[in-house]
Amino acid sequence: MKVLKFGGSSVAKPERILQIIEILKGYYSRGEKFAVVFSAFGGVTDSLIEMSTLAEQNNPAFHDKLKEFRERHIGAVKELIAEENQAPILKDMEENHKDLENLLVGISLLGEASDRTMDHVLSFGERNSAYFISHVMKQHGIHAAYLDARKVVRTNDNFRSAKVDFKNTYSNIENYFKTHKEVQVITGFVGQTENGITTTLGRGGSDFTCSIFAAALDAESIEIWTDVNGVMTADPRKVPKAFTMDSMTYAEAMEMSHFGAKVIYPPTLQPALDKKIPLYIKNTFNPGFLGTLVSEKQDDGKNPVKGVTSINGISLLTLQGRGMVGVSGISARLFGALGRAKVNIILITQGSSEQSITFAIKPEQSKIAAEAIQEEFKYEQQGNLIDPIKVENDLSVVAVIGENMKTRPGVAGRLFNSLGKNGVNIVAIAQGSSELNISTVVKTEDEKKALNAMHEAFFLSDAKSLHLFMVGVGLIGSTLIEQIKKQSASLKEKQSLEIKIIGLSNSRKMLFDENGIDLENWKNDLEEKSEPMTSIPDYIQKMKSINLQNSIFLDNTASAEVASHYESVLDASISVSTPNKIAVSSSYLQYQRLKNIAKLRNVLFMYETNVGAGLPVITTLNDLMNSGDSILKIEGVLSGSLSFIFNNFKEGVSFYDIVKEAQKAGYTEPDPRTDLSGKDVRRKILILSRESGYPMESNDVKIESVLPESCMTAATVDDFFEELKNENDYFEQLRIQADKENKKLRIIATLENGKASIGLKMVDASHPFYSLAGSDNMISFTTERYKDRPLVIRGPGAGAEVTAAGVFAEIITIGNRLFAE
Repeated sequence: MKVLKFGGSSVAKPERILQIIEILKGYYSRGEKFAVVFSAFGGVTDSLIEMSTLAEQNNPAFHDKLKEFRERHIGAVKELIAEENQAPILKDMEENHKDLENLLVGISLLGEASDRTMDHVLSFGERNSAYFISHVMKQHGIHAAYLDARKVVRTNDNFRSAKVDFKNTYSNIENYFKTHKEVQVITGFVGQTENGITTTLGRGGSDFTCSIFAAALDAESIEIWTDVNGVMTADPRKVPKAFTMDSMTYAEAMEMSHFGAKVIYPPTLQPALDKKIPLYIKNTFNPGFLGTLVSEKQDDGKNPVKGVTSINGISLLTLQGRGMVGVSGISARLFGALGRAKVNIILITQGSSEQSITFAIKPEQSKIAAEAIQEEFKYEQQGNLIDPIKVENDLSVVAVIGENMKTRPGVAGRLFNSLGKNGVNIVAIAQGSSELNISTVVKTEDEKKALNAMHEAFFLSDAKSLHLFMVGVGLIGSTLIEQIKKQSASLKEKQSLEIKIIGLSNSRKMLFDENGIDLENWKNDLEEKSEPMTSIPDYIQKMKSINLQNSIFLDNTASAEVASHYESVLDASISVSTPNKIAVSSSYLQYQRLKNIAKLRNVLFMYETNVGAGLPVITTLNDLMNSGDSILKIEGVLSGSLSFIFNNFKEGVSFYDIVKEAQKAGYTEPDPRTDLSGKDVRRKILILSRESGYPMESNDVKIESVLPESCMTAATVDDFFEELKNENDYFEQLRIQADKENKKLRIIATLENGKASIGLKMVDASHPFYSLAGSDNMISFTTERYKDRPLVIRGPGAGAEVTAAGVFAEIITIGNRLFAE
């Protein structure tokens, strides 16, 4: 038996509920036994509190909020339940809504919302949610039944945070499940007193419900499904390179929760802890991700630290004075006074000299605490035996957590060294004898810097190693591997840089080796030691689960499927380098999103090879703009195949013959219209336009067709060539006209005044493109600084060697960024 719980964000919208149904269908189809606990729809609990507050104030606006509540739930029924099955569900829901309305009217009349009444009001969120989803599950073939937890969960009458009667509750649950064999769909958060009065279980109540049921049923595991991938090594909003932990102990989870990890709430763990039930934190929106396992088992991993975390906005109070030395009872009096004042203490530290005791509290309690201490030690202060209480504000606690720290020497040294190197001053230090946690107090302004320094010290290796995960080992990929192999010794010797390829894949197989794949035998290993390449998400998931520092994702394919997952890679703080044009030439919104995610995660998204293979086109453009130059015009011959065709279209050679030759030589696609249509060139000028700052879409690029309509509409490639032969006079006239004017024909992509176009143009000897030869590409930048004589880049714009070299250069660039001091 497994007990699963889905939180409010997971059930916030009908489409998200359908995602849950797909997850549950997987469990059901595998024959697994499970029960499911549901929270209220996302935002519903807050809405219920708001409408109760309005009713208490006799504000008729509560009726509007109630109407929204009704419409949201009824709308979900109409969207997800077949029309013929809706009537009984809507009838039951309407009865619930009427009961809720009566309660709110009562609150309005009394002008008071007692805790008892509020518990009843708040219960409607979970009751509606679980009841409705149970019917959605039935409709999708899962033999499910709705269970109102009030039937079995017994509590006292401490409303808003009721205490559970575990003995009776466990017995009730056990007996209920003996006679109800359906998949039970359970309301989270709610219980009931022996007298039948509704109660709620307080903060984290739905998680608590899940834990209670799991303990009662001796479940094999608990799964908390939320909107994140699990418990992370640090807050990703503060530490961009944070990643999801595979596992942690209950003690570590408790400690992380104390320091603000919001995925789990400590009291919810207690029933699971008592029964030693493993707990998984999983992501509803990324169900393939393994998530975080929380259990009693302490792993034997190499890293002594499991997490780096913080509490910001604290005050530090210090009681000190010569009259404290050797005097017994000072600590008891201090903390007794604070206890009576109901002050919560976050951290305590005391020097061996006994001359001072320092503790951290929330700033809003600092005044109360100071007054309580002042009162307790007023006589000692009058006699100058104890100094006035010292209060320091705008501080944060930052800590490293891990049960393995107690067996590893040098942890504290590495911690303090990492902060010292980054100029972070430590105001106070605390460590318990269990060595589960080392806490330091720093200025709040230094909190983020401290967290990143500590995370780097414990989760990033001291060695300068880059870890590559490569998708696509065709012509470009295999050439890149060969280049890395040849350059490996030189990089180690001259730059102390080791490049390891950790993952490889083709369309059929994928190979991983955390120590680095043998580049001498990679082809053989990929065939014989690999696993099936089931999907790109599986490959990416494997890459993430390996969690190596300084990882780079390389996409050497032309696959839209691979490109569609860049966001997931970048969001995991992994840089991307790719010659694949699809991602950055898709919608501008997606292009912008990928760039912004890369910026947000402090990683690089590099695609220099999209435009000119190994030519430094995008880099040059960015350098010009970043240095303050203004781009006036960009012109480019951006296709090697088109360059070859028009460079060799001369007197005595028909256009048909040269296109046929280009096809046979492999310069064009099997259907040359793919090249001659200008679609590939459009992608390249589109990328350059966007890099120049223009929010341009693909259809904004105007293409003047090179081919007559008869050629474009030909049914087959053979028909195309036949039509091309028939149109020979058309192309010959173009050539003759160019020769007469002493000009050359070139397919030129142009960006000027925010407009992009592609067309066949005639250029004279003064133009840089006049001298083009072979299959070279050429790009011309006309800028404020290069107005009279444009800046020109020329060279091979295609080919495995130069493209692979371009990707290799980006790998080095990313490495330099990662290792920058």
